[in-house]
Order: sequence, then C-alpha cells, then structure tokens
Amino acid sequence: MKTTVLIADDHEVVRSGLKLVLESSGEFEIVAEAVDGSEVLTLVEQHLPDLVILDISMPKISGIEATRMLRSKYPELKILALTVHSDEEYVYRMLKAGANGYILKTAGKKEIFHAASSVLSGATFFSPTVSNIVIGGFIERAWVENGAATDSDQAADGDSPLTRREKEILCLIAEGLSNREIGTKLFISVRTVNTHRTNLMQKLDLHDTAGLVRYAIRKNLISAHPADPGTTTD
Repeated sequence: MKTTVLIADDHEVVRSGLKLVLESSGEFEIVAEAVDGSEVLTLVEQHLPDLVILDISMPKISGIEATRMLRSKYPELKILALTVHSDEEYVYRMLKAGANGYILKTAGKKEIFHAASSVLSGATFFSPTVSNIVIGGFIERAWVENGAATDSDQAADGDSPLTRREKEILCLIAEGLSNREIGTKLFISVRTVNTHRTNLMQKLDLHDTAGLVRYAIRKNLISAHPADPGTTTD
C-alpha cells in the first residue's frame, strides 16, 4: 500500500515539482494539494493522509499555525516542513507547533525521500544546514544564558574586555551585516546575536551601531572605508 501525501504550498510550480519527485518512487500517492493553510485543514479532514508536506509562509493560515492545529486534532499525523526559511526561530516555532521534520526547498530528490521516510518511521529529520543552525543555536544559548565560554569565546588577550566571539560579532557588525546575516554566517540565532550586541554596548558604554563601528576601527579590528559611518574617533 502506498503512503498517502498531502502537499501544501501556494506556488503551483513547487507543488507540481514535489508531486513528480514523490510519485517517481512508486511509494507515494499524492491525494490532495492545498494552496493555503485553511485548505490544508479541510483537505486533511477529507483525506486523512499519512504525511503532510507544507510550506511555512502560506495565505490565510500560516504553516506554523496549521501545524499546531493539525497536531492537536491528529496526533499520529506526520508533518514535514518544506520551506525557504533557514532561520533558527522558524525551525523552533515549527518544532514547537508539532512538525516532525524540517527541510529546505533547495533539497535534492534523495534528501526529500530520506526526510519523508524518516518522519514516517517516527524519527525527526532536518536538512544538514538546518541541523547545524539548530545545534549551534542550542550551544550558543547555553553559553550566553549560563555565562560559560569555550576557547573560542574567551577573551583574545588580557587588555580587551571582549571575548573572541564578541570581537567576531563586532567585526561583522562593523562590516555592515545585519543581525540575521551574522546569525546565518555564524550558525547562531538572531536572538543570540542581539544578546551579544547588547553585551557589546554595555561593556563598551556605547549606544548605537555607529559607535561600535568607530570602536572597531580605532582598535584596528577593521579598516576604515567610505561606507563606515562617522569618523574614526568618538
């Protein structure tokens, strides 16, 4: 007997592509396709599929809210998120809502099959990139919340009040990266970047990004260039 699947995505090209991939194995039968979160709920009730593969960003009801509602009503249903969002906060929110797996739309055919098979067997599956972000986020949160530090977090020298991680984040801030870009680059959450940014300002008694940039230039952590705000002195 084939595994029945409902695909939910507001882009027809994504639904069609995923349907072709899954049906090519001969193991899956696509019983329904939904274009928004509300339709997901209706079609699951009608077809009672074994697996729901859904996007996070959908009209009417988001994938996160739809997952929460489905998990409450159908505790045995397997739910796999297929999305462009690799941010740690999206991953946590989907997991908290009750998703069994989380893969990115850049996933190849083999990874999609692996993800579907894993969640159907009762396991949890993450795309490799997502897995690194989740693990890194848990570790970073533990360090920040507990006040602990690994070798990479220790201050680089006795003259600096900043840890190596804080210096690393300061350089990226000074280079113009957003908190989200820094989090992606370092495999930590936006929340963790915000915490480090706050700690930097408190330690250095600075109150804005321009001040952080000037400090980084003054300490030769980065070079001054036309895009730097302000001058190199306070």
